[in-house]
Amino acid sequence: MSDARGHAPLLSPDSVLHRVAERLADQFAGMVGEETAERVVFESYAALARTAGVRTHLPTLTEKFARDRLTALAQSRGLILTRVPEVLFVCVQNSGRSQMAAALTRRLAGDRVHVRTAGSQPAGSILPDVITVLAEDDLDVSEEFPKPLTDDVVRAADAVITMGCGDACPIYPGKRYLDWRLEDPAGLDLDGVRRVRDEIRALVETLLEELVGT
Repeated sequence: MSDARGHAPLLSPDSVLHRVAERLADQFAGMVGEETAERVVFESYAALARTAGVRTHLPTLTEKFARDRLTALAQSRGLILTRVPEVLFVCVQNSGRSQMAAALTRRLAGDRVHVRTAGSQPAGSILPDVITVLAEDDLDVSEEFPKPLTDDVVRAADAVITMGCGDACPIYPGKRYLDWRLEDPAGLDLDGVRRVRDEIRALVETLLEELVGT
């Protein structure tokens, strides 16, 4: 249906989110119910909206975030089997340290490790200097965005690496927890961010030796 000028009417945010929930319920049929899919979608939207500076792409980011949460939920229930270690990097804003750790882990481990990130108090976007120093290593994080820490991704992780977020991360038995003490890039100049990047690379290399033997 179109309006009087022949334009398709704009969908309300709720209508868009209901459509997202329907798609995800179909994708995860037999693993999670429709009500769970809808709850995760609306929760994800609300969580991202609290820090989003620009909301133009918020429904798209919501779908991506909700899909990952539902995947993690299905993994934690044993409905999706993982063949590689699941690593979760958590910092305060999910805009610096955890994003650098994830990007470097993906580069060094390839498909031998699966990585997620989260923040205890997520920012609206990744720090520009973090994007710059990762680009110096030909690492592109343009598709990444800060995400809030949720219970489902912690449950799905084999190893949880925290960086300055204190006791925000819930503790579950059978998981490996490490705390990397690193400066917050938000308060550093470009050379300082490069130093943190290099410290993270060394820590990631040690972690991968322990997880996958290289």
